[in-house]
Amino acid sequence: MKKLVVLVMTCMLSLSVFAEGYQVNLLSTKQTGMGHVGVGMKLGAESMHFNPAGLVFLKTNMDFSLGISAVMAKAKYSNAGYSAKTDNPVSTPLYAYAGFKIYDNLAAGISLTTPYGSSLKWPKHWEGASLIQDISLKSYVIQPTLSYKITDKLSVGVGLQLAWGNVNLSRGLMSVKDFQGLGNTMEEKLGSLLPHLPISETEKEAIQNMIGLMKNTTVPPAYARLEGNAHMRVGFNVGIMYDICDKVTVGLSYRSKIKMRVKEGDAELTYSNRNIENMFGQMELLLSKYGEMLAGAGVDIPNISIPKYDQGSFHAELPLPSNTTLGVSYRPTDRWELALDLQLVGWNAYDSLNVYFNEAELGIKPIKAEKNYKTTMTYRIGASYKATERLDLRAGIYYDQSPIRKNFYNPETPGMNKLGFSAGLTFEPYKNLQIDLAFLYIQGFSKNAKYSYENVVTPGVIDTFGGKYKSTAFTPSIGLAYRF
Repeated sequence: MKKLVVLVMTCMLSLSVFAEGYQVNLLSTKQTGMGHVGVGMKLGAESMHFNPAGLVFLKTNMDFSLGISAVMAKAKYSNAGYSAKTDNPVSTPLYAYAGFKIYDNLAAGISLTTPYGSSLKWPKHWEGASLIQDISLKSYVIQPTLSYKITDKLSVGVGLQLAWGNVNLSRGLMSVKDFQGLGNTMEEKLGSLLPHLPISETEKEAIQNMIGLMKNTTVPPAYARLEGNAHMRVGFNVGIMYDICDKVTVGLSYRSKIKMRVKEGDAELTYSNRNIENMFGQMELLLSKYGEMLAGAGVDIPNISIPKYDQGSFHAELPLPSNTTLGVSYRPTDRWELALDLQLVGWNAYDSLNVYFNEAELGIKPIKAEKNYKTTMTYRIGASYKATERLDLRAGIYYDQSPIRKNFYNPETPGMNKLGFSAGLTFEPYKNLQIDLAFLYIQGFSKNAKYSYENVVTPGVIDTFGGKYKSTAFTPSIGLAYRF
């Protein structure tokens, strides 16, 4: 039996239009204001994410920090006079850090962050609905950390990353174009033969109505919503920091790759309307009744039944990429601090998305969708200025490369090279209590690209979906920090 929607799972997990890949960099309001730099800086408890070697330089015995951001991202697709825009919900990545000085040369801490995630919502019936409609990907990481000062200038740190998350997406099971083409195929094969078939007039009329419904449809026939939880996986974060002199500090950090696994996901199947749902039921009934007769007459009618995804389960894997970052900070005066970070992101770990169905329930073979991501670089520059004893001002800029190759450009992953501009401030109304504010604007460089995929109606035939993509994002952030 032909399964026209076997590609439903090839976009089970997607990328964000906000941060390149599904990596989220909103791990500190202070550092967001400086363009996300921080590997070569002594950030107190917040060093646990950027460079755990910096945790040991706590200025007090205890250091607490927490914050939240509101990501407002938009993407636009256009091609040959047609255009569609996303209506993404506001994403709210958060962070919380708690650092403790044990001895002068030893510190410990624990953090909760959301370093990976995405949120994307295209119009329900847009032209690319058969590739993606909406998706929400969330991850959470708890990291216990130790940091040790070897000498007054040299320190090291290590953290254990405990990661878990969930995914929720929906997509059409067949494009409008393919559904209309199926109707034309049915008409071509049955049009002249139908009056002579030994079936009732009522059945002939039902078939004609089905063909008309398929040819004149304006919406995808059915949709699948997929949900799955990725259970806890383990990674690590290590770093080293060295003071070259009183004014210059260098740091190097490495966060390992983590393979997230959805062990048993669930699916929900819905039809665009009752007429289409009834049509599939009638077609299955008629083909089961007359399929052998038509085949004997040399008429090959494609089976348009929809697999019962909601009666089965699936499992899949998604890598969270490694990060290697070199950072340097420079303090020309007591008021100024400048920083530079160079980050290598190991996106080459995401070479394919393999989805495995419970074949006993669904009878569908595993799907292997090639992604072929490339390793990328991110370049960040930030500055901080102590305007008064109670007020710090910050600014930053960064350039983020896209890991997506031109011929693998799916609207589920409208990634593009991006330029980010940020500004922020910290106000200290009372001693050791800080209020952090930041604002980030990201401009994506528009890109013309395409995505090739197998036609769900005619296996072996390759279709393409391409056009021009644009994206922007605005992100305000707020945080609180207290030390004593």
